[in-house]
Amino acid sequence: MDAVRAWNSKRDLSDDPAEQDVIHEEAWLLGQPPLSRYLDFVSDLDSDSQRSRSAIVDEWRRANDYYAELEASEAGIADDAEIRDIEDALANMAQAVTADARWSRGFDTLPARIAMIELDRLVVSQPYVNLHHTAELKGRLGKTPTPADLFRFCLPLDRDEAPVQARRFGGNRFLFWSQSSDFRFHEPTLLQPGQITGHDPHGPLAGIVGLLVGYSSNFLSAIQCEGRLLLHNGYHRAYALRELGIKYAPCAVQTASRRDELALVASRTVMEDAAFYFKAARPPLLKDFFDPQIRKVLRVPRMLRMIEVNFEVKEFDTTHFART
Repeated sequence: MDAVRAWNSKRDLSDDPAEQDVIHEEAWLLGQPPLSRYLDFVSDLDSDSQRSRSAIVDEWRRANDYYAELEASEAGIADDAEIRDIEDALANMAQAVTADARWSRGFDTLPARIAMIELDRLVVSQPYVNLHHTAELKGRLGKTPTPADLFRFCLPLDRDEAPVQARRFGGNRFLFWSQSSDFRFHEPTLLQPGQITGHDPHGPLAGIVGLLVGYSSNFLSAIQCEGRLLLHNGYHRAYALRELGIKYAPCAVQTASRRDELALVASRTVMEDAAFYFKAARPPLLKDFFDPQIRKVLRVPRMLRMIEVNFEVKEFDTTHFART
């Protein structure tokens, strides 16, 4: 966290310092646990909020009561969400996706396929979306996309990534940041000297340890488990599609046949309360973002995704090194 504090003390990390203070609107689902998370978020980040904590809790409680009503009127609505085969005309595009390394590396654990999924009955675990980003996505797709346009929008192989900036803090610390919430640490890997170019070493290289930072495949993806579909990745695209009136979308669907399998692919948030998402009579759904009794629009500062990478080097002499 020292690097993050150092970053916060600087004002020259953006090409346009004024951009540091841009305000975006986010749509939040009220009434969803945990209340403490929402309360802290509004208290700390909502730029327009002058309300007391008790008023914020009252608002959340009303939405929570409304969910109780939905548990009776829409019990079981999340069960057996419709999944269709993709059109034959899109088969070649689907084959190109499944042949790509982003598919073979990202969807290699559980059975996975590309299918058309029903958006309204998608169970959601992320309680917010950035409306500025969804508006950009809608503009990119257009109001009347062709099936091929829709496929590329949901399962892109070619896309423009958000720019990344980086800074070194001390000898072994590096900080990377991007506007994209898809920005993440990938993995450590061992490379051979011939795999890098453009670097002049102090002497002959024996090996290279790479700490890889970048983006995911960013495919629209869902997890099928216990008769339900949980939206896993692509919340902003799913929201944009639903707002455009699109009811079905191409999606990468992974199937978990039991909770142990679910733990391999689901987020920590989901696994902390898997029964809520897969067994509750009326879990939160994508369509809830468009219900005024649940939806709350907050004005918040634009956030950056930051990744701090550091490493440790030890040198020592030994009389023997076991071979494996």
